[in-house]
Amino acid sequence: MRTGTLRILPDLEAVSREAAERFAAAAGRGVRERRRFTVALSGGSTPAALFRLLAAPPLREALPWDRTQVFWGDERCVPPEDPASNYGTAHALFLSRVPIPPQNVHRMRGEEDPERAAAAYEAELRAAFGLTGGEGPRFDLILLGLGEDGHTASLFPGSPALRETDRLVAAPFVERLSAYRLTLTLPVLNAAREVLVLVAGGVKAAALREVLQGPSGPERLPIRHVEPRDGSLTFLVDAAAARLLAPRGSPPSPA
Repeated sequence: MRTGTLRILPDLEAVSREAAERFAAAAGRGVRERRRFTVALSGGSTPAALFRLLAAPPLREALPWDRTQVFWGDERCVPPEDPASNYGTAHALFLSRVPIPPQNVHRMRGEEDPERAAAAYEAELRAAFGLTGGEGPRFDLILLGLGEDGHTASLFPGSPALRETDRLVAAPFVERLSAYRLTLTLPVLNAAREVLVLVAGGVKAAALREVLQGPSGPERLPIRHVEPRDGSLTFLVDAAAARLLAPRGSPPSPA
């Protein structure tokens, strides 16, 4: 494994429980040290079980929701009520079920023109984090997933957004999806105090092996670009996703 920590757990339920524990620990640290907790959520199906845990006892009552600021790592360019909306999923599964103030929830506006929506979200980030000049936000926690093609957030193989160094939010056009996406950029991801990558299911096994042990570079596997400068990176994966990984100490897979 090139960077970060790998935790292999029995199944998605166990991955979600550990992610929930780490979410709660990060929230506690954030409030103790900075009087608030800032988190960027991921989309897709994998975090659904985590979201349900956050909305249920004991976390629903225990977490400091009034001090929690929720953002997103990426979003589909659809309205919030669309089933594909990352915000819509999180709202239905947990945000509507916990006592978080509405002003603490910062959604990407996927229903608007992508470039304008990206610029507006960057402005919202700068305002929420009190940023001046060229500095970027430092999240307490960013949740990410892993696509079968090695993408994370909405940073896809070959995307110009992978080379973005100034903007906090980009609106790349994804050729294979024939659609625009909104995404935080690598400088934001790599400034986080903690990044958790949740990976579950056998369909992710080949991608996970290539990311952690294969020879491919970051242009082909965008998640390889995620290397927090002064923070931690942890892959929480289930046994099905880890089934192709070579034992520690084995040579990398051949090209």
